[in-house]
Amino acid sequence: MTFVGIVLNILIILFIFNTVGAVVTVFHRPRNIASTLAWLLVLVLLPVLGFILYAFLGRGLAQEKIFDISHGEHIGLQHLKRMILTDDKTDPDNERSDHTTTHTARQLIRYFVNAEDAPLTKRNSVKIYTDGQDQIQAIFADIKAAKETVHVEYYAFFNDNIGNQFLSLLTEKAREGLEVRLIYDPWGSPHTSNRWFKPFRDAGGHVVPFITAQNVVAKTRLNYHLHRKIVVIDGKIGYTGGFNVGDQYVMPTPKFGYWRDTQIRLVGTAVLSLQERFVMDWNASVGKNEELITFQPKYFRHPDPDLGGHANIQTVSDGPDTTAQILKGGMMRMIMLAEKSVWIQTPYLIPDDSMIDTLMIAAASGVDVRIMIPDRPDHPFIYRATQYYANLLTMTGIKIYIYNKGFIHAKTAVMDNKVVTVGSMNQDIRSYALNFEANCFIYDSKVSQEFTDIFNADIADSTLLTKEIIAQQSRWLRFKQYFSRLLSPIL
Repeated sequence: MTFVGIVLNILIILFIFNTVGAVVTVFHRPRNIASTLAWLLVLVLLPVLGFILYAFLGRGLAQEKIFDISHGEHIGLQHLKRMILTDDKTDPDNERSDHTTTHTARQLIRYFVNAEDAPLTKRNSVKIYTDGQDQIQAIFADIKAAKETVHVEYYAFFNDNIGNQFLSLLTEKAREGLEVRLIYDPWGSPHTSNRWFKPFRDAGGHVVPFITAQNVVAKTRLNYHLHRKIVVIDGKIGYTGGFNVGDQYVMPTPKFGYWRDTQIRLVGTAVLSLQERFVMDWNASVGKNEELITFQPKYFRHPDPDLGGHANIQTVSDGPDTTAQILKGGMMRMIMLAEKSVWIQTPYLIPDDSMIDTLMIAAASGVDVRIMIPDRPDHPFIYRATQYYANLLTMTGIKIYIYNKGFIHAKTAVMDNKVVTVGSMNQDIRSYALNFEANCFIYDSKVSQEFTDIFNADIADSTLLTKEIIAQQSRWLRFKQYFSRLLSPIL
């Protein structure tokens, strides 16, 4: 046999072993068929390298302490439920949101109560921020006025100008004797380090990386991230939405231009749901029992009725620590309950088959389905996959708007001017199944109308994707879209 023949036989044998290994690897545990096929493609096309990627990104969460996030003690939940029950007894009318008792809202509320034990909180006021400078200044002002506690939880906390201002303010409040705690995801927080946090710790502050960032190699958690954005001040004021902490979220940059996002400021009992989420994440992430947060009244204060509003809100959290995809299910339920319209804003549009079917069924039923996405990428493969699904949904009659003013990062949806959701969940498989997310579902016509008005204002800075525009896309661009779509279940 010639040398070339020997080499060819060796390559064939290696290919067979690699293929068999790939099949055994991806089928050794249950997963959805799209993810299975995507990983099979990676393992076959990228011998050796594909297995290394799978070891860190594809094996799933370690079956141990990670489940403390969902199984940990809900130190404030029962207290919150008693508070809501007391409110109902003392003020049964409660000037509650006019759409809370509708059939549509009741079904969605019931779903989250049964699936997540998420209580409906009442007497909440909601202020919406769509500009980074406005929202960060509002947070800074509330932190400066804090008297007892400041709890902060972010996916991205940059070591840059805004990040340093934020950390300096937290350090100052810790030095004043307040209880200041910070949870962050190191993957999304570049250039952060123990050295950077040292002045904050020396001042009495407490900081911990989210549990999925610990023992990344041993526990294969690289693919799972804290994506929540939560700030709770004195147990009275809460913030959540899409904004992280960093310069790019506040001022225009060459890469992103203007950063268009959505954040809400809450006052009322919904703040206590955010506080409960923070406490659960903190207790799952700390390493010592003495670092655990235990129940104290200062964390879960009864809101002043004179300061609250009339919006009813459920705060719903989700993550790979549970098998159910609760937020995705809630979004699908919301779409299917729509009678007139569903308007969605998301930076990433990579829905799975069930969500695609839901959107198409709603559109075919006469519901006005609109989705707004960015006109530029922050992750190339993700953006090309987003373009693929934007084209697909456009061809089925769904209106896709391409935001041209900058990078739209808002994660919102408004249904029939009755129900709104806003939080950290994108419309992609990663948010559905891999990230730890939190969203508020708001049942209030006034707040819903505000979100509708914001969407309409953003349309003025957008281009409607049409079949003619799609037809003009180059073959090379279409190839990148189709290839990225193949990898979409693992992006």
